[in-house]
Amino acid sequence: ADQIRNRLRRGSRGGRPPTFDKAAYRQRNVVERCFDRLKQWRGIATRYDKTAESYQAAITLASLLMWA
Repeated sequence: ADQIRNRLRRGSRGGRPPTFDKAAYRQRNVVERCFDRLKQWRGIATRYDKTAESYQAAITLASLLMWA
């Protein structure tokens, strides 16, 4: 109880959250894994494309290929 009270007192300044939301963790894990798989594409990881349009197109293409 003392640890929970101290974590709540600190708020966003540090410490782990006093509760564990399983659904939120699952969704965050899916997003993090997607970013990890996208970073395996060399052009995306190094931001090789110069324009925003071509970079977005590369991300879209990689996402579609991952989905298939």
